[in-house]
Amino acid sequence: MRENLPGLLAWILGTCVAALSGAVTAKAAAEFYGMLDRPSWSPPAWLFGPAWTVLYPLMAVAAWRVWREHGFAGAKLALTFYFVQLVLNASWSWVFFVKRSGPGATAVVVGMWLAIAATIITFWPLDRTAALMLLPYLAWVSFATALTVSVWRRNPTLL
Repeated sequence: MRENLPGLLAWILGTCVAALSGAVTAKAAAEFYGMLDRPSWSPPAWLFGPAWTVLYPLMAVAAWRVWREHGFAGAKLALTFYFVQLVLNASWSWVFFVKRSGPGATAVVVGMWLAIAATIITFWPLDRTAALMLLPYLAWVSFATALTVSVWRRNPTLL
């Protein structure tokens, strides 16, 4: 396990780069989220931090498991999908909270959902546990997709 630790830490740190995008917009996000007309089923703002605190490590460990067994060369497509969803993940907060673009945020979150699904599908034959580790992430982004569309439709002048 000791020889695997540097690789695991690299995957965790790399995945945390996406998390920084949310952290950078956190203050503006909290203020803006409070201004929005949200559906009754929307979670309180404080729930997003703990949810992502669970999801990001799961994502990183899943990618690390695939990389550890297959390397970049053996898992090129799967890890490409992983990186694509990570870039989309990092851009959603900026598009929604900084640009305040409902159509843009919807396009990003739908693209992210598709990239996560593709990541799970391509992880499956390589490491089923890694693929299963991404299911909570897909579930959360499914919910986030519905919430994004609902909030955009409820706030056409703000988004």
